[in-house]
Amino acid sequence: MALLPKPPSLPGNPGDKIQHMMAFATLGALAAAGWRGQSWWRIFAALAAFGGFIEITQAIPALQRDSQLLDWVADMAAAIAAIWVVRWILARG
Repeated sequence: MALLPKPPSLPGNPGDKIQHMMAFATLGALAAAGWRGQSWWRIFAALAAFGGFIEITQAIPALQRDSQLLDWVADMAAAIAAIWVVRWILARG
């Protein structure tokens, strides 16, 4: 959906940064739980690269999307928070 010219609207109509954070928190949590053998920084680096790819691709004029550095920052903040929370929960169990 990140590369669709007109993505579908979500229930409650959350703002752009909230949508970014929800997506990357989900990706971070799933990656941290699914790839327990990988270090947190490798998972974070992969998600950072993916988020960067999305923002660079959204700069293509034909997509009619906005590419913003703060979107990428929101992605990374949510991803790292989710990774740390999941790793903390898994370490306790």
